[in-house]
Parts: sequence; C-alpha cells; structure tokens
Amino acid sequence: MPAVTLGFWVVKILATTLGETGGDSLSMSMGLGYLTSTLIFAVVFVAAVILQIRAARFNQWVYWFTIIATTTLGTTIADYVDRDLGVGYPGGTTILVICLLASFGLWFKATGTIAVTSIQTPRTEGFYWLTILFSQTLGTALGDWTADTIGLEYTGGALLFTALLAVIAAAYRWTRLSHTLLFWAAFVLTRPLGAVVGDFLDKPLAKGGLALDRYAASAVLLAAIIAILAIRRQHPAARPH
Repeated sequence: MPAVTLGFWVVKILATTLGETGGDSLSMSMGLGYLTSTLIFAVVFVAAVILQIRAARFNQWVYWFTIIATTTLGTTIADYVDRDLGVGYPGGTTILVICLLASFGLWFKATGTIAVTSIQTPRTEGFYWLTILFSQTLGTALGDWTADTIGLEYTGGALLFTALLAVIAAAYRWTRLSHTLLFWAAFVLTRPLGAVVGDFLDKPLAKGGLALDRYAASAVLLAAIIAILAIRRQHPAARPH
C-alpha cells in the first residue's frame, strides 16, 4: 500500500473524478446502460485485484490501476442501484453504508485492525479491496444525492465535501483521534467529491455542468494521474494510517 502523502490524496481525487467520467462514458455516452457497464468494469476490477494481490511488492501503477477500476465500477453500480432498481439516492446510500460498515466489521473481526499497513496476506488484502469498492460505490450515490436530491448542485456539493475533508485534516493534525479512522473517513469522502466534480465537468449546461466531452475529460484526468506518478513516484507505507 502507498504512503499517504499530499500526492496520494491528489491522485486519489483525480482517480475518483475519472471514475465518474469514465463510468458515464460507457453507460451513457456509449449507451451500454448501467448493468452492462457494471459487468464490463467488474471483469476489469477482478483482473486488477488479482494483479495487485499477486504482486510481490508495492507497484504504484498496479495499485492505481486497481483504484481506478474500483471508481469506474463503483460509479456504474451506484447508478444501477439508484436508478435502474428504483431505490433512489437515499435508499442506495443507505444500502451502501450498511455494506461498507459490514465490510469494516468483518475485516476488523478477522484481523483485529483495519490499518492499511497491516495488510500482509491475500485475505487481508481482499478485505481491503472489498472495502474500497464499497466506499467508492457509496461515494457516487452520496455525491449524486447531495447534488441532485438535496439541491446543493455540483459546486455546492464540491464545497461541502472539500470542507469536510478540511475538518478531517485538522483533526488529523491537532487531535488524538485514531489516524486509521481519520484515514478511512477521508478516503470515503474523496469519492463523493470526485463524483460531483466529474458530474460538473460532463453534465449539460442546463443542469449546472460544463458539458465537456466525457471521453476528452477522462483522457485529461488519466494523463494528469500518469504525469503525477511519473514525476513523483510513490513509495509503500511504513506506518499505520
């Protein structure tokens, strides 16, 4: 797992934004629908997790490829649950919160910790990626709920989640709250931030977006991630966070 630095969070937010535009590219721009897109991204996700688990040491390219796989899959799963299954944003968010908490609970019960640096076996890494997938899916539903149902729109949602992340950063710096719990809180909240930013980029002007081409936006986000990783290589974590 990578060390958590400023660069980590920058790439994480870019990856979550890419997950939104990339997921929408298949389901909406290509017209494949949420279910078919979910099946395609699920295959990519499973392949990525297998690569990650089989890796003998930390490889930033494999790790972030797997993260992007979770963000795109999370986008289409959330959209399928919220829209095609008809449960709506509140219902989808509730279901995914329960799934995420269950994943944390099972992981903690099995290992006694949910710290990232405790991951030493395929089983614990399986818990890690399952938890991340649920967090990415929840983030999409939460971002859409905030922007659409609550009415904050994309800019309001982005400001809200940025403010919440700032509170977590302050708590990390000036309180004695568990760094592991604060890490996961920040990890979860970067996803709805990326979701509303991604929607802001590609949604129509009439809905408060910039109406950018989804393919172009996804390509620019991917290029930015690659450039950052090439310029400032990330290293494995050495302490719990």
